[in-house]
Amino acid sequence: MTTLGEALAAARQRIDRLDARLLLQYATGCTHADLLARPETPVIAPAYAQFAEWVERRAAGEPLAYLVGEAEFRGQVFQVSPEVLIPRPETEVLIDLAVDRLKTQKTARVVDLGTGSGIVAISLALECPQVGIVAVDLSPGAISVARNNAGRLGAAVDFRQGDWFAPLTGERFDLIVSNPPYVADGDPHLSRDGLPFEPQMALSDLEKGGDGLACIRRIVAAAPAFLNPGGWLLFEHGYDQGAASRNLLTAAGFKAAFTHPDLAGTDRVSGGQL
Repeated sequence: MTTLGEALAAARQRIDRLDARLLLQYATGCTHADLLARPETPVIAPAYAQFAEWVERRAAGEPLAYLVGEAEFRGQVFQVSPEVLIPRPETEVLIDLAVDRLKTQKTARVVDLGTGSGIVAISLALECPQVGIVAVDLSPGAISVARNNAGRLGAAVDFRQGDWFAPLTGERFDLIVSNPPYVADGDPHLSRDGLPFEPQMALSDLEKGGDGLACIRRIVAAAPAFLNPGGWLLFEHGYDQGAASRNLLTAAGFKAAFTHPDLAGTDRVSGGQL
């Protein structure tokens, strides 16, 4: 029977050391301390079969989060599946900027457009419990994942399935947030770093020959009709889309349009106030 140490050593020949260790821990239920102190512990056959399958799939490029079905974001563990994007630390900038605008308000209504796994809506619901949160996504599969995450984490979020503002007719909000698809169709990044395994409609607007801004254009143009006076729009975008995003905001009547960088210093979130 294969031991923990042998399984780990074999996997490290094929995949990253940390990935190998984490997959072995998920497959066997052991801890990092177990691996260090008792590497001679035998791995039961079903656990080893699961581990071997995961190593195969990870070696083929499938993201670790999809293999184990979860990812950590902002101190919480979120369920993920190939129906939704894997949470990325850059999106914390969007949430930080939203929290800054909400923490002084006793009540507010917020909508998260293109919620995916629900990380933005749920994080805001947990950190600003006085705020009413609505979350929209076109994908029924994404809504299902997000609803499960909200239930597990005890977050009060009203989920709606539909295309951007379509499920919100007649409603007004104090803040609109979004992490929309913004990678241009055909961008070489879409073919590497595990992105082929993620939902393409959540990454790119799939507009042939486009610049990746099609969804952002729709959101910015429609947002004023769904905002209260003084309301804010904040959205994540690509590293080279800051200037274009500010221009769109200004053209739509938003004042003081700005772009905020992520921790790497890259343009990441733009916004403005109505």
